[in-house]
Amino acid sequence: MDSTSPDSDSEPGAAEATRAVQVAPPGGPATYFDGLSNRRQNVTIGFANQLVMRSPDNFVSWPYADIRRVDGPNGTLRVSCLSASPLARLEIRDAALVAELIARCSQIDQNRLTRGGIARIIAWSLAAVASIVTLVLVVIPFAADRLTPLVPPAMERHLGEAAVTQIKTIYHAQLCSETAGQAAFAKLVTGLRRPAGLDDSIGSQVLDTPVPNAFALPGGQFFLFRGLLDTANDPDEVAGVLAHELGHLKHRDNLRQLIHNGGSSFLIGLLFGDVTGAGAAIFASRAMINASYSREAEEAADSFAIEVMHKLGRPTRPMGELLFRITGKEAGKQPALWASHPLTEDRLARMRAEDRPPSGPPLLSAEEWKALKAICK
Repeated sequence: MDSTSPDSDSEPGAAEATRAVQVAPPGGPATYFDGLSNRRQNVTIGFANQLVMRSPDNFVSWPYADIRRVDGPNGTLRVSCLSASPLARLEIRDAALVAELIARCSQIDQNRLTRGGIARIIAWSLAAVASIVTLVLVVIPFAADRLTPLVPPAMERHLGEAAVTQIKTIYHAQLCSETAGQAAFAKLVTGLRRPAGLDDSIGSQVLDTPVPNAFALPGGQFFLFRGLLDTANDPDEVAGVLAHELGHLKHRDNLRQLIHNGGSSFLIGLLFGDVTGAGAAIFASRAMINASYSREAEEAADSFAIEVMHKLGRPTRPMGELLFRITGKEAGKQPALWASHPLTEDRLARMRAEDRPPSGPPLLSAEEWKALKAICK
């Protein structure tokens, strides 16, 4: 309790503090700050049923149970009081007075952040950071690799289907639906799907947006963007890119990457089956658009595409040429296909080295290719 009226016996606090001062044994000098101004007050302290501080024009009493040690300069005990102003402080330099006050204040160090406590907080913080780094770099990638084969195909399909609407919203685009173009696109995808060993559950659509992109969603959905068709010179260029994306579908790279990027929260949702709601759909769509597969996954998808094109008797060089044109012309301007699938020199060299003269029939006729190019008209 604080008291500031030595001449008033009508106020209970003042009377109690006055009695405490009158019975207090002799104390010694200290410095008091009331927390309401920056004025320092030289006081004499005494010890009775409460700690009392007295000056010519003021006195204050603090219950021992409310007194707490706070950080102060060396050789000085600085304390505060829970029942006083939050900024009020008392500083004592006399060693005997310090010892007497500490002996009377059984809770003086309660909740005090000591140097040892600070060190423990720092140690725990560093341990937490290390745990997060381990989770991101080791645990989640390991879990993604192990969990991907265990995800039921039905759940994977639901996740991909839920993301389709979000894809359209993100790009503010409609699906291209010109009849002859759709027929040509279906023929191209079917021709690739069979040598790829994929069933007819694979869904493919062309989105009317100028971004030169193509990507696959979990569960067998993949998109080709008009911007890529506009850049392509022939069906073999488009077929190579689609075969590459089919490789990611075949290897379930998109689902693996989704689990990896989603982190622990997505893993928990996956374990409890809550991965097909709106939040998951938004995350899945954005994650797949910005997906960046590992070097190993890209090389495996390249191998898959090269094998498919060889089975069809079609060249592999056009795929690399299309990707090279996209990265050369569009880099830094808008999200391009190989911004997330970096076309390194060794990958481009491999596509050229694996190239063979055409030995199979064209994937599309000239008229079909023309229709595909106009699918969004």
